[in-house]
Amino acid sequence: MFDLPVETQKHRRAYARFRRELLKDGFIMLQLSVYARYCASEESSQIHRKRVREALPEEGHVRVVTLTDHQFGKMELYVGRKSKKPEDAPVQLEFF
Repeated sequence: MFDLPVETQKHRRAYARFRRELLKDGFIMLQLSVYARYCASEESSQIHRKRVREALPEEGHVRVVTLTDHQFGKMELYVGRKSKKPEDAPVQLEFF
């Protein structure tokens, strides 16, 4: 999840570049400024954390949180007052 400044054109470019890097690395948008990516192992998680650090803009706040499949599955989603089914945990195929 991140909070990046967008007051100037330079800020907006940095925001767009950071968001593009997240999408290129397989992240999906859960909400504005909240993105998620499935990682099959801690090693995989470390690789993607490193990529996020490398794509960081000069300004703003970025937080990386790790959830287990079980914790992700317990997420509740509400749209207005209505409860909706959250996104299914992504299925990841790994090739060696």
